[in-house]
Amino acid sequence: MCAETPDYKQTLNLPKTDFPMRAGLPKREPEWLERWAQIGVYDRLREKAEGRKPFTLHDGPPYANGHLHIGHALNKILKDMVVRSQQMMGRDARYVPGWDCHGLPIEWKIEEKYRAKGRDKDDVDVVDFRQECRKFAEGWVDIQREEFKRLGITGNWADPYLTMNFHAERVIAEEFQKFLMNGTLYQGSKPVMWSPVEKTALAEAEVEYHDRQTDAIWVRFPVVATDAADLGNAKVLIWTTTPWTIPQNRAVCFGPAITYGLYEIIGRPEECWAEIGEKILVADALAEEVFAAGRLVGDEMIRRLRDVTAEELSALTLAHPLRGADGANGEWDFDVPLLPGDHVTNDAGTGFVHTAPSHGDDDYAIGVKHGLPMTYNILDDSSYRDDLPFFAGECILKPNGKPGGANKAVIDKLVAVGALLARKRITISDAHSWRSKAPVIRLNRPQWFAAIDKAVGDGQDTYGTTIRERALRSIDELVTWTPKTGRNRLYSMIEARPDWVLSRQRAWGVPLTCFVKKDTQPTDPDYLLRDPEVNARILDAFEIEGADAWYKEGAKERFLGNAVNHDDYVQVFDILDVWFDSGSTHAFVLRDRADGSEDGMADLYLEGTDQHRGWFHSSMLQACGTMGHAPYRGVLTHGFTLDQKGMKMSKSIGNTIAPEQVVNQYGADILRLWVAQSDYTADLRIGDEILKGVADSYRRLRNTMRYMLGSLADFTEGDRIAPADMPELERWVLHRLAELDTQVREGYARYDFQGVFQAVFTFATVELSAFYFDIRKDALYCDGDTTRRRAARTVLDILFHRLTKWLAPMLTFTMEEVWLERFGAEDSSVHLEDFAETPAEWRDDALAAKWAEVRKVRRVVTGALEVERTAKVIGASLEAAPTVYVNADTAKLLETVSFDDLCITSGIVVSTDDAPEGAFTLDEVANVAVVFGRAEGEKCQRCWKILPDVGTHTHAGVCGRCNEALG
Repeated sequence: MCAETPDYKQTLNLPKTDFPMRAGLPKREPEWLERWAQIGVYDRLREKAEGRKPFTLHDGPPYANGHLHIGHALNKILKDMVVRSQQMMGRDARYVPGWDCHGLPIEWKIEEKYRAKGRDKDDVDVVDFRQECRKFAEGWVDIQREEFKRLGITGNWADPYLTMNFHAERVIAEEFQKFLMNGTLYQGSKPVMWSPVEKTALAEAEVEYHDRQTDAIWVRFPVVATDAADLGNAKVLIWTTTPWTIPQNRAVCFGPAITYGLYEIIGRPEECWAEIGEKILVADALAEEVFAAGRLVGDEMIRRLRDVTAEELSALTLAHPLRGADGANGEWDFDVPLLPGDHVTNDAGTGFVHTAPSHGDDDYAIGVKHGLPMTYNILDDSSYRDDLPFFAGECILKPNGKPGGANKAVIDKLVAVGALLARKRITISDAHSWRSKAPVIRLNRPQWFAAIDKAVGDGQDTYGTTIRERALRSIDELVTWTPKTGRNRLYSMIEARPDWVLSRQRAWGVPLTCFVKKDTQPTDPDYLLRDPEVNARILDAFEIEGADAWYKEGAKERFLGNAVNHDDYVQVFDILDVWFDSGSTHAFVLRDRADGSEDGMADLYLEGTDQHRGWFHSSMLQACGTMGHAPYRGVLTHGFTLDQKGMKMSKSIGNTIAPEQVVNQYGADILRLWVAQSDYTADLRIGDEILKGVADSYRRLRNTMRYMLGSLADFTEGDRIAPADMPELERWVLHRLAELDTQVREGYARYDFQGVFQAVFTFATVELSAFYFDIRKDALYCDGDTTRRRAARTVLDILFHRLTKWLAPMLTFTMEEVWLERFGAEDSSVHLEDFAETPAEWRDDALAAKWAEVRKVRRVVTGALEVERTAKVIGASLEAAPTVYVNADTAKLLETVSFDDLCITSGIVVSTDDAPEGAFTLDEVANVAVVFGRAEGEKCQRCWKILPDVGTHTHAGVCGRCNEALG
């Protein structure tokens, strides 16, 4: 051996790459966005995909009125993962982003601007007002578009769909006219969710529930007619949390299955509204609670007289509590029937339900069944009509949404006439408008409805004859649900829902393009004008001028033409519920656009779970009314975003996280990785600590990709060898790739992004980085032009192509960076690639079973070496040459592999002798024991193995393998 050993570092095949360990995503991601725009990735994909089977994800339109929140980011990233993965699996995956542009939120913003300037909206020309709404929406569409693009979302951003585009407004009107012409449209008067502050009806999806305080009251209804003598002077007690509805009472309901009793008041405290000798009818299960509310507690105050049967209750007639009151002018001098009702329970209240058909769904249903009159005491602003005795002008809610004087006025009058037994201040969960945050009320208002249980009569009866039948059958027979629980939620909602309220009393939207005949009733056959030529004139005008045409001077005469006498008809100026707008998008996007879908249906609708009552719901109803079935074949729902403690995000709490905040700090790919790692079917938590964990996973994955890039620096096709010529270890990697390819494709097909990512991430960081790369590092660095090294590099190239493509739908920016590091051609992009095909012959289950056994034995060896390393007996595993004690079959197995290379030791002895006492074992691996031994010989100055032959070759200080590599 020479006195001085040369420095062999320059002779090693060390990884070479400029790929940085630090990603710098916030700064670099915009550069890739600009590049994708320059090379036209989305358009090139459409050209490439021509002739493929289409896959259409129809975008549920976000609302154009503010910056994106983290829920928007979650939703759009999930959509992007779907579109990109479907495209790379061989489909023509189209994505047309869209926006909801009409409706109250935008109108409310313009009104706020007017109020700030002291202007009255009603003084502004309606077309001018609508133009301001349009301009406002346009501004936010542009802002949100850039915010979505910054998240790496692919799509036809140059030509999105907008519900306020003229063609869209024309189609929305056309879809409405189908309801007009097929007989499902009608004008009715029934309770709807009404916002007194916004003066419009609201859909269920437009309300949220918050706690608020109100007065609960217990009110006596005197019995005025009965067959039972002892009930003649009794009083039926009701309980309500809406005192303002008492003037509208028309009946009281009882539960036929509930046990009722007749109670007598035999004592009372000084401050009490009850009278001694008074008889009260109440449900037995609630009696104690009810009388306690009236300060009547104990046997010395209350005595139960007897049971009262359902038959006896049905025979009772009651009086309104305000009947005969001085100054009432006969307003309430009518009989109040006592009626059976299945909705009555004895969970709370008194067992008797005060019934005002104008102000509740159950009340309305009872009213229709028994022919009860509707009342019209409450005006649009929630005030009582001016001629209503006692309460004229009193408001339920003030214009600012605060409680008005209606409840107090009613309670005071009930006290004055001796009708109140008790009152109590309580907290209830009540409906509020999610825009104004003010409470809403159930109010009877003339509205336009779509009848969902009336035969449509359009001949499209494959899924049923009514909208409800078609919807329920579509849910079960046509649609695939992800997760499957989504089916149950929408099914139960549609199964129980009432007719669809289509009208809103606002200005910014698509009008109900219809005319009604004067001096006729809504039930008359000729009440609605149904004229195809009138309809066509309206649609032609909307196509050119938009829906503003409806509001222009002379519109009525222009559209009616010579079809009828203009003076006989009234033009309807209500606008359509915006959920009808978004529910119609299938028609002007999927059906009408060249990049829509071939059959007018989407392969997937993807939104949050709240859209079971929103877009999924309205789209289903709308499409079932116009084309006979659901507009989608698949529905995917995701949960809501919460802070890292699991709390709902709120600006007032200060726990919101804006997408822009995450993008600026970490980069969009970290946000995308957060989505990919999460179970989106449940609510998702996000916060600084969670994002730090995501960033750590990202770093580990990035290091794996960096290692592959470095090891493939000068790889050429001439270096490639066939799988049949590879060592078993490389063929085992190919087998794992074959397994993983199936897992990835099946996972993406069922939208299981978490499953796909975890499978790929575990493979990359555990099976590759901690096993395969660790083992083959020696051959890659130190071998010459050997079959082993060429095989390893061939496998690395195969791994590179699969990992980058498999991860590209999730880590959009990073995989592009990785791809361009190797293939940096001017127009190259990983997003123009498909998933690489995996040959079936790579799958080798027998080989996999063998290597599973080999890896078990290896785990015992590495465990034994780790004990010595921890004790500082050795610094690296190459200092070891352990003895492994196994049975004969395992020994024979290990003879077929280079087990010392697999264990990264300088030597290893396999023995079938009995293991000595104290040998290292693992409980989970039977019949394997390891005794540590030091490697004998000198340390090779090139590969660092300790071998007996070091120093006996041409080149100083190296082993035989390295001497050969040096030539």
